Amino acid sequence: MSQTAESTSTHDIPPGIDWAKGLIPAVVQDADTGLVLMLGYMNAEALQQTCALGQVTFYSRSKQRLWTKGESSGHVLKLVSIAVDCDGDTLLVLARPQGPTCHRGTVTCFGDFPGPELAFLGELGRLVEQRHAERPAGSYTTRLFESGTRRMAQKVGEEGVETALAAVAQDAEALLGESADLLFHLLVLLRDRGLGLDDLARTLRARHR
Repeated sequence: MSQTAESTSTHDIPPGIDWAKGLIPAVVQDADTGLVLMLGYMNAEALQQTCALGQVTFYSRSKQRLWTKGESSGHVLKLVSIAVDCDGDTLLVLARPQGPTCHRGTVTCFGDFPGPELAFLGELGRLVEQRHAERPAGSYTTRLFESGTRRMAQKVGEEGVETALAAVAQDAEALLGESADLLFHLLVLLRDRGLGLDDLARTLRARHR
């Protein structure tokens, strides 16, 4: 499944949840970057609605009702998957945010915390996906997509050669720069074929096993 694939069908409710206290915490994590976006609380009805709608829904303790994230702002959290912890009293929700998660306009409810450096790869993959879908004028990525698969493949080949040459003839900074160019153009080529970083990671994980 690529980054663009989003289920529109009902998600399964994970088994083994302990509803003894009525509400349980739900940690929401960005499915692409791994960033922790926010913490909310769910009851059984909120979880059921989350799974049925495919949009993360909480039980608001202040409003005393179900509350779908983004119901006013439009910045919904599109559900990817849900897991329950070993004690059955905490949920881990993987979602794809449609805009800032926090009402203050930040990506997460923990301010502008950027997360681990590797999280940016997921952010970059999402940006490439958006460029592929929207094709904004003046964007270099748009020009790459419109140049066709052969040209994109050629660019990956060129950047691969430049990276190899930098490794044997230039310093670390030059190698990093060429490697960044190579990775970016590879992401564009993958997206052109309907693939993304998650597909690449899944292949690497399967080989590791």
